[in-house]
Amino acid sequence: MTSSAARTTFTYPVAPGDFITATFGPTPSQTVGPYWHIGLPWEDGPAAAPEGAPGRITVRVTVFDGAREPVTDVMVETWQADAEGRFAHPGDPRGAIPPVPEGFRGFARAAGDSTGTAIIHTVKPGPLPAERDRVEAPHIDVSIFARGMLDRAVTRLYFPEDADAHTADPLLSALPESQRHKLIAERTDDGYALAVYLQDSDPDGVETPFFQV
Repeated sequence: MTSSAARTTFTYPVAPGDFITATFGPTPSQTVGPYWHIGLPWEDGPAAAPEGAPGRITVRVTVFDGAREPVTDVMVETWQADAEGRFAHPGDPRGAIPPVPEGFRGFARAAGDSTGTAIIHTVKPGPLPAERDRVEAPHIDVSIFARGMLDRAVTRLYFPEDADAHTADPLLSALPESQRHKLIAERTDDGYALAVYLQDSDPDGVETPFFQV
């Protein structure tokens, strides 16, 4: 037989309380990875523009950690206007219109490979109207999800051929001049590439500028 000592049950005192008036805070944030692999990717997630769409390009986003090692379990999301700088959404103050090109959806999601690179198929967006009659240069909003992160990191990708538009862009022009080049992609044979660095202990180092949203 099992002795009573071996069957000791630990008990904890019950603290009575009024669960009607008790205040509760928000649920604590949880780290992003590796659980995003379970439900977030989908088969055509990387294709913001369908195959064969006019002006379709390939955008590669490579993510590095604070040690400048590739983040191999990264997930990248992108959100952008269409080729005309419009959104097929009622939230667009100019009104929702069919996207250009046909089949473009504005949103993409891709997993990184062993080099930390996520590949998105899209089109180059048009410029966007901004407050005070200003104009945002063509850009893609980029969100980074990865291990050890309690929330996504949000940045932007701008295009190297739009240097004149960059000087007027409200967000890019607000950054210190030494930081602006970190958001400008490089041309490749089939599109563009951007390196994103999540951390750098040197304030003047390679860390990518990120934004609160």
